[in-house]
Amino acid sequence: MSAPSDLPSDATLEGAALDQAITRVEQELGRLFARIRISWREAAATVHPELQPLGYQVLTSIASGKATSAGAIIERLQTDKSAVSRHVRQLEQLGLVESVRDPDDRRARRLVATELAQERVAIARAQYEGRIGERLRAWSAADLEHFADLLDALGG
Repeated sequence: MSAPSDLPSDATLEGAALDQAITRVEQELGRLFARIRISWREAAATVHPELQPLGYQVLTSIASGKATSAGAIIERLQTDKSAVSRHVRQLEQLGLVESVRDPDDRRARRLVATELAQERVAIARAQYEGRIGERLRAWSAADLEHFADLLDALGG
């Protein structure tokens, strides 16, 4: 006996469940990104009350050594040149970043975080890592590894 044609097939039910799961992932990612933006705002204020979240991201890119030129920052943060220039200028005015001659190419300049910036970024990171660490420490190492693998696959 065949199933009535007005009932959804297993494939249709599976597709609907997959669509629902994807929607939930998108919603949860949205919530996570909102929390990250709040964390960046808090971290920026910890470094300096006038610093904006993008300025904090520029500073941490410089402080970590992952981006020490305007071009590298633009590439890393996927933002426009004028925004990076504005934030670098502010960071220099606040005494958080210096432009120094590149030892590998004397014609070029690179951006370095000052000792003050390193201290304040370390404080901001410790506060953030404390909050996220509390949540992640409740997970098993295997769950954390699996989560990291899934994030890598999503970002790849």
